[in-house]
Amino acid sequence: MQRMNWGKTFVIGLGFFGVSVLWSLYNTYVPLLLDQRFGMDSVMVGFFMSLDNIAALFIQPPVGALSDRLRTPLGRRLPFILIGAPIAAIAFGLIPLANALPLFVACTVTTILSMAFWRTPVVALMPDVTPSRYRSQANGIINFMGGLGVVIGTSVGSMLVKQNEAYPFWFGSALVLLAAVLVLIFVKEPKVYDDAVPTERPNLWAKLGELFSGKMPGLRIFLAILFWFIAYNAIEAFLSLYGVNHLGLSTSEAGKLITSVSFAFLIFAIPAGYIGGRFGRRNTILTGLTIMIAATLSIFFMGKETLTSTVIPSLPILGRIMPLTLVLMLAGIGWSLININSLPMVVDLTEPIYIGTFTGLYYLFSTLAAIIGPNLNGWIVKLAGNDYGAIMFAAPIFFTIALISMAGVKAGEAHQEANILPQDTGK
Repeated sequence: MQRMNWGKTFVIGLGFFGVSVLWSLYNTYVPLLLDQRFGMDSVMVGFFMSLDNIAALFIQPPVGALSDRLRTPLGRRLPFILIGAPIAAIAFGLIPLANALPLFVACTVTTILSMAFWRTPVVALMPDVTPSRYRSQANGIINFMGGLGVVIGTSVGSMLVKQNEAYPFWFGSALVLLAAVLVLIFVKEPKVYDDAVPTERPNLWAKLGELFSGKMPGLRIFLAILFWFIAYNAIEAFLSLYGVNHLGLSTSEAGKLITSVSFAFLIFAIPAGYIGGRFGRRNTILTGLTIMIAATLSIFFMGKETLTSTVIPSLPILGRIMPLTLVLMLAGIGWSLININSLPMVVDLTEPIYIGTFTGLYYLFSTLAAIIGPNLNGWIVKLAGNDYGAIMFAAPIFFTIALISMAGVKAGEAHQEANILPQDTGK
């Protein structure tokens, strides 16, 4: 019987840790620089914050399929990390030093492109080495590491930004490099793939055509992924501006709003994987969507004074605890139930040799949503008279559409028999 390799899973999680640190700091502080340094309005900020996803839309899915075909002494996935992570770290560290808009754009675009280059391969490592029945649990560990990255990135970033606005960026760059080095040193990919030849050349667009033509199951879950990421990414991109411009919080306090979500996600990530394994991935995701709908509706209808009143003056990492903090933590729990179990459902729609391709499909839909979400929310804010409170209006609508689509999903639960090829057990 194949078992989950706990040590290797945690080390792979370090790669996702690095990704999450960088993007949490990017999503928190780049919008503030665009607003305060370059004077962009909400529509322009929304468009700029979608550029990373536009790039990822064209890079991440094909790279997933390419990594399925690649054969090197390092393996199928690790070469992408070796190239992409150092470039991303350097470019990200230069962002706060760019006072001219063209240079700022050059640094952010380089960060965006290089991050897109290695994200799909590092995520595909988990199902490569994990039997089907343990993928929700393993994804819980991977996302625990990602949540840890967000919490560390945003909490430490909120302290560092008081000293110098460049320090959060340099901190993120250092952690990305460290995480990538540890993955490259300690992870050895399954060598059995070296001699495995797929019956057809892995092709993202061919699989996408089969999806929409009904030749393979999974369209409903991909549509659900699209809509719940539209809702979540729209909120994430504007949450710091929501705190500053709508609630009147300081930059430091606003930066900790996403920490509240990420902290709860971190605490619940591993339990969410076990819940999915015990009660079924579909039912767990439906529960998470219900929680997200309730949380965002609560925030929309609660008044500013109620949301920002002090419950606890200060706690480590989270800072001042407000009713808003508590509702965002509830949302973090809901998001963990959704996010932990969705990728395992997707990769269990296919054979092991096409895991990178289907991870690419996952990112195709989630990235498309991440493009739509910030742009849509930017227009909603502008049409509402620059009322950033409006970002909580559209989110429950899209979460509800995702719930309806997810209710019809029939495939993607864990297999009773392990469906991956024999794995190398080295760490």
